[in-house]
Amino acid sequence: MSSPTDSAALSHLAGRTIVITGAAGGFGRQLTEQALARGANVGACDIDTAGLDDLADDAAIEIGAADVTDLNAMKAFALQVVDRFGAVDVIINNAGVMPLAFFADHLQAAEAWSRCIDINLKGVLNGVIAVYDQMIDQGRGHVVNISSVFGNQPVAGSAVYGATKAAVNVLSESLRQESLGAIKVTTVRPTGVPGTGLANGVINPEAINPVLGVNRDRFYEKMTAVFDVDPPEHLVSEDSIGLAALTPAQLAGQVLDAIDQPWGVNISDITIRASNDDYLM
Repeated sequence: MSSPTDSAALSHLAGRTIVITGAAGGFGRQLTEQALARGANVGACDIDTAGLDDLADDAAIEIGAADVTDLNAMKAFALQVVDRFGAVDVIINNAGVMPLAFFADHLQAAEAWSRCIDINLKGVLNGVIAVYDQMIDQGRGHVVNISSVFGNQPVAGSAVYGATKAAVNVLSESLRQESLGAIKVTTVRPTGVPGTGLANGVINPEAINPVLGVNRDRFYEKMTAVFDVDPPEHLVSEDSIGLAALTPAQLAGQVLDAIDQPWGVNISDITIRASNDDYLM
C-alpha cells in the first residue's frame, strides 16, 4: 500500500462521496484531510465540529454535528450529504471510545462502558442504517467499519471494549453476506496507534498490560524512546522494519488505500499494525 503522502498512487476515490464519523479529531481528522486530498467529497460529522471549522470553506466538504448514538441525527446527516453531493458512496464508521478497565473497576467504569456500547456498537449500526437505503437505491456503496485487534479474542482488561469490537466484526461480515453485489464491506482492525485520542478514555492504565503480555517492558521502553525529543530513527521511520507504532496519519493512509479500489474489488478484512509493535493479538 502507498504512504499517506502518495495521494496520486491510486485514483478511485476521486469524485466519490465519503461520510466519516468522529471526523473532527485524531484519526478521523486525518481521514478527512487525506480523503479530500485524494479528490473525494467528504461528509464529516462529529458531536463537536469545532475541529473542522478550518475546512468549512472547502467546496468538497459538508460538515454536520451528529451524535452517532442518535439514529435520527445520523439519518438527517446522510440526507444532508446526499442533498449536497448527490450520493453517499462510502461511510467510514470511525467514532469510538476505549474505556479499558477490569471488572473490579466497575464502580468507576460502568458509565463509560455503557457509553462505549452505545458509541462503538450502536453507533456503527446507526451509521449503516443511515446510508443503507441510499446505497441500495444507488446500486452500489461501501461500508467501512473501524474495529480493533481487541475484538479478535477475549483478554483481561478490555472485556467491554473488546466485546464491542467483536460485535462490529460480526455485524460487518453479516452485512457483507446480505448485500453481495450491492454494498462492499471492509472491517479494519488496527493495533494500538498513539495520537488517536483513544487512550484518553482508558479507566485503568494497568488494563493495557494483558494485551502486551511478555512484551510489556519492551513496549514501554520503546514508547519512551518514540516520544523522546530525539527518537531513534529505526523506531519511527516508516521505511524501517523496526517501526514501533503507526501515526494516525499513517493509519488513515492505509485505510484509504483499502477503500481506493475499483468497485469490483473489495478488501473485506484488514489488520493494520507497525512491523515492530508489541501487541500479542
